[in-house]
Amino acid sequence: MRVQTRLFGEIDIEESKIITFANGLVGFPDMKKFTIIYDEEKPGKNGLMWFQSLDEPQFAMPVMEPNVVKPDYNPTVNDELLAPLGELTENNLYVLVTVTVPKDITKMCVNLKGPIVINTDTLLANQIVVEDDLEIRFPIYEILKARKEGKAGE
Repeated sequence: MRVQTRLFGEIDIEESKIITFANGLVGFPDMKKFTIIYDEEKPGKNGLMWFQSLDEPQFAMPVMEPNVVKPDYNPTVNDELLAPLGELTENNLYVLVTVTVPKDITKMCVNLKGPIVINTDTLLANQIVVEDDLEIRFPIYEILKARKEGKAGE
């Protein structure tokens, strides 16, 4: 599948890389098909990836794995919300959180309250609201800066 995107120009997406949401993303119910775009030469280097809509090619949002900035992230989730994804195991469960990058980059944050949960076997996903009292705007700039500085010495 060829898609013309705002941020990445024209890209080819393999069918095996298309993630489907039954109900779309929170706030974007009509966007149901996405793919994850990241720098293959530096996977996980800074943790930032892009969640690219295939329904609306102009829409892409930054995402990251929550454990990059919060290693103990393990929210309580209502099993009913995960049931549509199929059987989830430690090997096929993939969780992302959305990243907000304002003009003042030092105020960059992630939403720990509304993770995106993906079953990598079925490629079905759901954005859920977790039961725990977690931050919607968890600041990450200093965490990422410290990680980068820590790795610079290795």
